[in-house]
Amino acid sequence: MIKRPTPKVLFFSVLLLFLLSSCNNATRLIFTPGKTLAPLPETIGLQYQIVWFEAPDRTKLHGWLIPGDPAAPMVLFFHGNAANITHRLPNIDYLHQLGLNVFIFDYRGFGKSNGVSLREEDLYQDARGALKWLKGSEWDSSKVIYYGRSMGATVALQMALEQPPAGIILECPFTSLHDIAMKTNPISYGLVGRWFIKDRFDNINKISSISAPVLIFHGKKDRIIPFGMSVKLFSFAKEPKTLHLVNEAGHNNCYLTGGEEYKKLWISFVGKYSNYNYPDKLTKNLKERHSKGRMEFY
Repeated sequence: MIKRPTPKVLFFSVLLLFLLSSCNNATRLIFTPGKTLAPLPETIGLQYQIVWFEAPDRTKLHGWLIPGDPAAPMVLFFHGNAANITHRLPNIDYLHQLGLNVFIFDYRGFGKSNGVSLREEDLYQDARGALKWLKGSEWDSSKVIYYGRSMGATVALQMALEQPPAGIILECPFTSLHDIAMKTNPISYGLVGRWFIKDRFDNINKISSISAPVLIFHGKKDRIIPFGMSVKLFSFAKEPKTLHLVNEAGHNNCYLTGGEEYKKLWISFVGKYSNYNYPDKLTKNLKERHSKGRMEFY
């Protein structure tokens, strides 16, 4: 005869499932790949090269190389957790307007890239493949800036530990996955989450060990990742470092609402740490584009 579970056992079983599900929601904030493709660069007149490369485990990955001023540094763009590179087109266009070369790729499971991203380490594997491709294309690390947005900030920080760049720019980063889980559902995290979340995304430990110059942006109206997390990360970063909070920005639009100050910080940081002198002609064009509203095209 099969013994039925008591109401008490059923209650705690359901409670445990609920708590685990709640903590899993925090993990899904990290891994939410998108396959649907948005408009491509040619729709806004951007020239680009389609790039296929492999991660160390042979997973085939897809990316774009958007050329800028040949003398300018390369921005290796580590995007955030949702959608894919096609949805970063406005951000790519902004960087292109700054004269920068941009290499952006999709992690496994995102966009056209093969595979499935299930672990923190998968992201790092993919980034290592991207860096290997850049080196094979004769881009020296002294001319490469890592740019990590949201989840991509973790990838940028890890790569900065392994292969130091000329500088690292973070936008709306978080401190750790545990902190995100605590913010998302403190009760579930306190009871069971801390024991079941395996991927740490420990950005505090990473940033405290990085020697490259750091520039951090964060929107003060970010409702996904509190700007206080950037403040905390900044406190652990080594000099030289800069923190800029964008008053009217949320999680995804610092580059659109940051205005002249945001642009100046990008230009000064990139110029100083990659030894790139912006040509007078390019600087003039930037001012003209900004005054005509091109910077806020999207």
